[in-house]
Amino acid sequence: MCQVDEDYHDQLEHVDVPSVSKKCVKCKEGTAAVVIRAGDTYCRGCFREYFIHKFRAMLGKNRVIYPGEKVLLAVSGGPSSCSMLSQVQEGLSQNAHKKLRFLPGIVYIDEGGAVGQSMEERQRTVAELQAVFKATGFPFHIVPLEQVLNLPSSVVVTAPSPSERPASAYKAAVDHFIQSDSRSCLAQQEQEETSVPVVQESHTHSLQQLIGSAKTLTASEDLLNTLRQHVLVHTARTEGYSKLMLGDNCTRLAVKLLTSISLGRGAQLAQDTGFSDSRYGDIILVRPMRDYSAKEIAYYNRMFNVLSVFIPSLDTKTADKASIQRLTESFVTKLQADFPSTVSTIYRTSEKLQTACKSSTADHCDRCLLCMCTLDTAAENASAFKATLISEQLSQTKSPGATTAEIQRQNQALVEPKSTAATGQCCSSGGREDCGKEGGGCCSSARVPETSHLKSLLCYSCQLTIKDMSSVECLPQYILSEAQRRHRRSQMREEINEFLLGDHDDGDQGD
Repeated sequence: MCQVDEDYHDQLEHVDVPSVSKKCVKCKEGTAAVVIRAGDTYCRGCFREYFIHKFRAMLGKNRVIYPGEKVLLAVSGGPSSCSMLSQVQEGLSQNAHKKLRFLPGIVYIDEGGAVGQSMEERQRTVAELQAVFKATGFPFHIVPLEQVLNLPSSVVVTAPSPSERPASAYKAAVDHFIQSDSRSCLAQQEQEETSVPVVQESHTHSLQQLIGSAKTLTASEDLLNTLRQHVLVHTARTEGYSKLMLGDNCTRLAVKLLTSISLGRGAQLAQDTGFSDSRYGDIILVRPMRDYSAKEIAYYNRMFNVLSVFIPSLDTKTADKASIQRLTESFVTKLQADFPSTVSTIYRTSEKLQTACKSSTADHCDRCLLCMCTLDTAAENASAFKATLISEQLSQTKSPGATTAEIQRQNQALVEPKSTAATGQCCSSGGREDCGKEGGGCCSSARVPETSHLKSLLCYSCQLTIKDMSSVECLPQYILSEAQRRHRRSQMREEINEFLLGDHDDGDQGD
């Protein structure tokens, strides 16, 4: 048995805690100014070189952005996106060692109407960001989130992606960019005076009604994120940009990975957290800040005076259990404080993920209407997803006095649902001549699709979001119009299905 007075206390190993009084681990000369991780102490100059090199190495390693391409930087005003803007500005400066070769632009989505900010507060925030954007010299676009109410249906349709370039095409593009007058290319990016769009109060009220239709904060945040992404993609398309650069850092992606799993987005993890995301076809989403932790970004912004603007969001000043996103963030950050390798371990796991989705050339009807990822609901009848769906529907439709035979018929109907188009029936009792008049019939294009029809066009996670909404009528018109168009197309396909040739029938005609 151990004795208290035994003399073994002096032999215990003493762990040296990193201190800023130590020397820099890189140059071995300067006094450390920042401690990133245990044993990683950097002086001011080496930390700046380390930070800049990591950004350019991420872009150079993936080679997704070609020289001369127009890249739109999505800046939210937070530390991560403002640091990304600073790195791009540094990479395009005259004294840069390895200059960046793309043509940048800036976009800011004003979400003040969704979070309940007054017009004076929104104007004050926009004025602060305008000062930051004008200092860069890049063209910038300030877009209110209310614009989502007037988007075209093409936003939720995958556009044809450019043909895949060979590996040698990148080197050829670099040589062509160097031989051409790169200064003239940058001169075309002269900053233009962009006026802030006037936001109508009725549009702000409609947006607040849309966000407020979600019963939970989890659904509200997920819906807001989807709408923001639609506006970003639409802005990139209309302004002629082929790449959209996001400011998601390593800490944010670690939280997003666990949140996505909790929300049923396991099939879309590779696209939601990877470096590049090609779900929209012609617009590629890239995340060059995914190797930086929030701690590194905070240190860099503090030491080198990178300005950022605090903008409240839906979960500002909320409790840890207010939403799944907020709870996951609190869990990861608190665990990271005691175990410094938590975020990096989760992040390295996300790097190993690969999508099993179809290519961007797949039919857009096979993609989710909201997040534009490949549908993960095409499962077999014996799958766990079908079992969950049947249990959910039976709990709502089963009558107390139903017999076993009736339950079996309900079960079969849920597994193999029949559309109204297959039966040939119309909502008009007098025939099809009155159907569709005044937007009241099943043949009316303006009619809001039923929730069941809308859910069939969504992935599992987006179905949960729609389920938490009080009414789908609050959704923007471009989503409802595309849902109605896809539903009519599906009905038409069922009507002529027996006349269509399958893929396996093509080679049997000549036998």
